[in-house]
Amino acid sequence: MSTALFVQAFVTLLVIFDPLAAIPVFLTLTRAQTPAARRRTARISVLVAAGIVAVFAVLGDRLLDALGISLQALQVAGGALLGLIALDLLKADCARDRARAESGAVAFVPLGTPLLAGPGAIAATMLYMEKADSGPATLAVVLAMVAALAITWLTLRFSSLIGRLLKDNGLNLVTRVMGLLAAAMAVQLVAGALQHWVRWGVG
Repeated sequence: MSTALFVQAFVTLLVIFDPLAAIPVFLTLTRAQTPAARRRTARISVLVAAGIVAVFAVLGDRLLDALGISLQALQVAGGALLGLIALDLLKADCARDRARAESGAVAFVPLGTPLLAGPGAIAATMLYMEKADSGPATLAVVLAMVAALAITWLTLRFSSLIGRLLKDNGLNLVTRVMGLLAAAMAVQLVAGALQHWVRWGVG
C-alpha cells in the first residue's frame, strides 16, 4: 500500500470534511433532538457523505473521460475549491450559526451535503482516485476515505463533549490551523498541474 498517498489523501479529505468546524453547525441543527436522535443524525450524515464520495470515486474517471477533462484541470479546480475552503476556515467564527435549521432531514441536507460532502470533497476524491495507478494505491485512497469519514463520525458523535472541552476559542484555533493546511494543499495541487503543463503541454 502506498503510505505517502494514504497520508496525503487522508489529511486532504479530513481538512475538507473539517469535522471540528462542523460541530457548531451540528449542535445548532440538532439542539432539539434527544441524545439518541443526535447520534443517529451524526451516523446518517456521515453515511450520506460516504455514499456521495464513493459514487464519484467509482464513476469519476468515466465522468472525466466523457467530459474531456484532464487530471491536471481537475487538480487546478480542486486546488481552487480547496483555496476557497481555506479562506472560509481562516475567517470562520465557530460561535455563529452557519446553516439554517428549517429542514427536518438535516442529516441529509445540509449536514451530509454540502457541509461534509461538498464540491471540495468530491473533487479531492476524484483527484486521488485518478492518481491511484495500481491496486495498492487504490486501496490506500479507499482506506484514507474510510479513516477520514470515521474520524468525522466520531467527532460529530461526541460533538457535545468536544464543544464543552474546546469552547469557542479552541474550536476557532483548530479551525484556523486546518485552514492553513488547506491553503498549503491548494497551492501544491495547482503547482503540480502547472508543472505538468509546462513540461508536457496542455492537452
